[in-house]
Amino acid sequence: MNAVYNEIALLLFVTSILGLLALRLRQPVIVAYILIGIAAGPVWLDWVGAHEPMELLAEIGVTILLFVVGLKLDINLVRMLGPVALATGLGQLAFTIVVGFALALAMGMGWVRALYVAVALTFSSTIIIVKLLSDKREIDSLHGRIAMGFLIVQDIAVVVAMMLIGTQGNIGQGAAWWVQLGEVLAKVAALGLVVALLMRYVLPRLLKWMAASQELLLIFALAWGTSLAAGGEYLGFSKEVGAFLAGFSLASLPYREAINARLASLRDFLLLFFFVNLGTQLDLSTLGAEVPAATVLSLFVLIGNPLIVMAIMGYMGYRKRTGFMAGLTVAQISEFSIIFVAMGVAIGHVDPAALGLVTLVGLVTITASTYMILYSHRLYALFEPWLGLFERHDPFRERAMEDTPLRADVVVFGIGRYGRRLAERLREQGLVVVGVDFDPGVLAGRPEDGIPVVFGNVEDEDLIAQLPLDSARWVVSTLRQHDLDRGLIRTLRKLDFAGCVAVMANSGDEAARLRELGADVVFQPFQDAAEHAAGWLTRACASGRPPASR
Repeated sequence: MNAVYNEIALLLFVTSILGLLALRLRQPVIVAYILIGIAAGPVWLDWVGAHEPMELLAEIGVTILLFVVGLKLDINLVRMLGPVALATGLGQLAFTIVVGFALALAMGMGWVRALYVAVALTFSSTIIIVKLLSDKREIDSLHGRIAMGFLIVQDIAVVVAMMLIGTQGNIGQGAAWWVQLGEVLAKVAALGLVVALLMRYVLPRLLKWMAASQELLLIFALAWGTSLAAGGEYLGFSKEVGAFLAGFSLASLPYREAINARLASLRDFLLLFFFVNLGTQLDLSTLGAEVPAATVLSLFVLIGNPLIVMAIMGYMGYRKRTGFMAGLTVAQISEFSIIFVAMGVAIGHVDPAALGLVTLVGLVTITASTYMILYSHRLYALFEPWLGLFERHDPFRERAMEDTPLRADVVVFGIGRYGRRLAERLREQGLVVVGVDFDPGVLAGRPEDGIPVVFGNVEDEDLIAQLPLDSARWVVSTLRQHDLDRGLIRTLRKLDFAGCVAVMANSGDEAARLRELGADVVFQPFQDAAEHAAGWLTRACASGRPPASR
């Protein structure tokens, strides 16, 4: 027991150090997990002797991962999937499977191995993409929302693929295969019916009781997920399918965000053991032979997947910039790709070398695509002259979101909480205000407050040129992103904007740099708010009256 404890302690310590290095290199920690798993394997450091505890923790980690995926698939959100998310998701899946399968066959793989590899190439990492887009504040942009839409399509495809693999693994000797398949599908339908009835009549009330204690809510979520995972395996399909159904059954309830927030850290922690266990199964002596295939397949994922997304979105009437930004989010394979092939290895469909191949592709594409997404705006500026092929002469679908007003006294970029409040106050003072935001959801607020909002991105020079700059006396950016503000100032000067430009900064040093770049005024919201509050409190104290609530 002490040996197991010491192994886990060592793995956690080394992972924390390597994870810090990954963060410094702006890489997701999943890259550190995979590298630790390979390094701790028997071919290199051979740190892992307690295989059974590691396998158990790995299984629980995968179970929670599928549970969280199901938890995010709100049935109402699934119903609202737009045509672009569905078309892009299914189109990318079909393209990657067909071309990936052909490439794998051309490289001499058998058809079963080629099919597994091709399917593994279709899945993109929801965890990594959401984290990167959130860090860049682009999760609510048009391309961010479209990306989330086709990631949902991919997540559903993941579950279907795993269900098929789990079913195949339980169809073997005995009755005819179609009889066994029918039995498994009947069990899946029966379990689905039971879950649907629980979703309708039991779980809402039960979760309401459990939510009285956050700790109890977490314990129930774990119990529910692992119980359905075990039940799914007992009925003849995989734990992953049962865990997904458990999460999906709670996805439409108001407590899902609280459950998801509490499970996220536990999921990431336990996935470490999945990748460590994976590393113990990899034969590094065979990986050298997989490098040429991994190189070809990595280039296909990094280039081919974004191109097909751009082509579909361009055909559907979106601008080349939106297609480019959304396309970059599928330029990697995910942890599900590795889990999917690992399932195939476990039931004997493919050899362990296929798992090593997909792991190599995962390392290359996750690492490269992370930088591609982080520096997407620079990449777009670099490739923009050649992207006209992926845009219609009239990008009608995206253009339909735009409604440029004829006149404005003030143009406000960024209609979030601060920007909308600022616009409302200016409007109350009799000024004509026009907002600009790249979140399509902001457009829904227009009838409520009477503030017209133009859909678009601050980096789109054509959009800025169409704004009513001739009548505007001020352009205000509430984005608080140095690179975007700098680009906005440059574009306004290029367009000979005669008014003043105000931007936001988080520190005095940043404010000084923005002034040097040409900003007329730099607001510092936290400092300004503190000074305003201090002045108000000083006046209240001087008058001898306690501060009243405001």
